[in-house]
Amino acid sequence: MNVHSSPVPDAFPYCGRFAPSPTGHLHFGSLIAALASCLEARAQGGRWLVRMEDVDAPRNTPGAAESILKTLEAYGFVWDGAVLWQSTRLEAYRAALERLRAQGLVFGCACSRKEIAAATHIRALDGSLRYPGTCRAGWPAGRTPRAWRFRVTDQPVSFMDAVQGAQEQNLAQETGDFVLLRADGLFAYQLAVVTDDADQGITHVVRGADLLDSTPRQIALQRALAVATPSYAHLPVVVDATGEKLSKQTLAPPLEIARAAENLVAALCFLGQCPPLGLRRARVTEVWDWAQKHWDFAAIPRCRQLLPDGVKKPCFLLHPS
Repeated sequence: MNVHSSPVPDAFPYCGRFAPSPTGHLHFGSLIAALASCLEARAQGGRWLVRMEDVDAPRNTPGAAESILKTLEAYGFVWDGAVLWQSTRLEAYRAALERLRAQGLVFGCACSRKEIAAATHIRALDGSLRYPGTCRAGWPAGRTPRAWRFRVTDQPVSFMDAVQGAQEQNLAQETGDFVLLRADGLFAYQLAVVTDDADQGITHVVRGADLLDSTPRQIALQRALAVATPSYAHLPVVVDATGEKLSKQTLAPPLEIARAAENLVAALCFLGQCPPLGLRRARVTEVWDWAQKHWDFAAIPRCRQLLPDGVKKPCFLLHPS
């Protein structure tokens, strides 16, 4: 395991993380988030952690977690401490849910997706139907709760994103009460990530802008749980020529270990760092040496979506072999 072995003080001024889900192999979009979060943590003299977000067990792909860690190592990533696995953290999530329930901030919901669809046509920012608040005052007689939801307020949640600028979202109007414990008994992403970030002491979150709209929900949970809110920076999302985000769902090709230096240089180009393209033929360690010496967070493009070659200098597109 590629773990930083030097002793680390208990309190660091900066602690970042990369948190992939083991639903498939790493792809170029994942590399962007891993590289930027790691380089910024090192530039700030801080820690960089790896967390495996495997709490959604039905979506996990056998062998994917091991493949992700192997690819990170081959690409020269070095992380601090042991990898945290969400699947080992269920009691922590349950305790957080109980804290919220004790404050009256969680309620049981007996609605099915079909019933929610019949009650509203309004879409939340993530594309799902916005919950209309049917069970806020209690579920109907003879019904039992299928899920447990967080009771949002009609107050805007604002924050300053280090890449995307000022952000504001009214959860009541734009997302509705959101699920913390799903009908299938699994804890939802929003609760898990907030609990993990708090327990790991994460001070800065650098990730893709596809998660930008989730951040106000996470801030609302952090405030309710009385835990610190990290600083956020949301990177441009890599899209293909049709505007589709590179993802496992869109069959983005996996990162090839044999092309690690080439792909790292492409990722640096995407992040606006303008490395010499001759580094494509260098060793991985040389790419990292250049990247750490020249890392410029301010050069990251200020947009939510970007083609791999749409940066300051021409950059080659990645193609599967």
